[in-house]
Amino acid sequence: MWTSSSGWDGVRADNAVVRTPDGHGRFELTTFHTPVATSIAPRTPMNTPGVPRVTLVVDAVDDVLNRLRAHGAELVGEVAQYGDIYRYCYVRGLDGIIIGLVEELN
Repeated sequence: MWTSSSGWDGVRADNAVVRTPDGHGRFELTTFHTPVATSIAPRTPMNTPGVPRVTLVVDAVDDVLNRLRAHGAELVGEVAQYGDIYRYCYVRGLDGIIIGLVEELN
């Protein structure tokens, strides 16, 4: 587990990445400490403390995003790319849960 400022002003969070039992997947858990929440889930900004969020590594962000949209998921922001390392985005699913999608660019 590590604490991160996440690159956003005033945001501090603890993050942990856990391998799935089969050893092929990873699951990221994040807890935001600051800023202080001004509202509650499910329609708050994704960096609000207490908002349910899960991030998954996927083979193709665009493919998974399109499949999730067909079931009512909404893109939060835009699909972004971090150098030549990965592409990522966030979607808001049922009940306001934020789902992070990360595609590794190896």
